[in-house]
Amino acid sequence: MTRLLGLVWLLVCLAGAGAGVSLQAATSPDEILADPVLEQRARALGKELRCLVCQNQSIDDSDAELARDLRRIVRERLVAGESDAEIIAFLTARYGDFVLLKPPVKPATWGLWFGPALVLLGAGAGIVLYLRRRRSSGAPPPLSAEERARLDALLGGSETPERS
Repeated sequence: MTRLLGLVWLLVCLAGAGAGVSLQAATSPDEILADPVLEQRARALGKELRCLVCQNQSIDDSDAELARDLRRIVRERLVAGESDAEIIAFLTARYGDFVLLKPPVKPATWGLWFGPALVLLGAGAGIVLYLRRRRSSGAPPPLSAEERARLDALLGGSETPERS
């Protein structure tokens, strides 16, 4: 038993160590800019931009080749003197709003922003309607005299003696 607990503890520690490694940025040392202010801006922009390959990671966290290319473009444009807004405008013109981890709220992205809430509201309304219908049906109406007589006849003919 202690051996099993030791193995479980080892697996938990390894999983925690693996999670810690995966949380580090994917930026390689050769990508880092000499100017710390520009590098900090590049990192901030990298956290706002989506890796188009991984889709759920920022380009700062992704090891994909396209993410590396996007980080390079961001750094080249920063060195050229462009503002953060100009760099984001360039990338959205090239790749669309999908490149942003937080796309702007506009008719084309309403589904992204409001779709989950609408689905949740629809599911809630469906549950409320179901419960109301179930509650309103309530107990069945009592049997009429004719139905009661038929039931007694059916039960009377199929009765079997009880075993003790």
